[in-house]
Amino acid sequence: MKRGDNAQHETDAGAIAGFSNQLTSAQTQITTCNGTILTLSNSLDESRSASLTFSNHLIEAESTMALETGQVTNLIRLIAEVESENQTLSQTLSQRVTDLTNQIVSTKASLDQANKDYALLENRLRRDVAERVVVERKFNNPPELQAQMQKLKKHPAEVISAESIYAGLDVEVKTNSFHVLSPN
Repeated sequence: MKRGDNAQHETDAGAIAGFSNQLTSAQTQITTCNGTILTLSNSLDESRSASLTFSNHLIEAESTMALETGQVTNLIRLIAEVESENQTLSQTLSQRVTDLTNQIVSTKASLDQANKDYALLENRLRRDVAERVVVERKFNNPPELQAQMQKLKKHPAEVISAESIYAGLDVEVKTNSFHVLSPN
């Protein structure tokens, strides 16, 4: 019985030693797993922190994007206003250019007419001066003047008219003007 007990004891001691080894191995594995769990827990905490940081960055980005979207909308509105104002100014400028062009054409036509009138007036002045010189010569020519006076004395009954007075003076008289006739 003692031998059976000793064998049983040795078997039990071997089993206990095996279980002890298994327990130690399990404890080592548990310690390793606890280290792994701790590492995973730390990684999870870091991932949560990174996720929170990314979430904050996302919220900031969304806020910035909303703000920039508002700014883009304002810029688009400003661009539309500036384009509208530019178009209005372009139309106004085009109308002013057209008006100025018409005014230039009108002024040029007036200037051309003034130049023609000036040339006509200058020619008229020269002709009038020439006629005056001719008439003065005739009136300053005593024989011509005496011939005219003799004619008036000889024919007093005739109606005296401007045409009869100027008849011997080579002058053609009309209602508001007179012209010197070319001498024969």
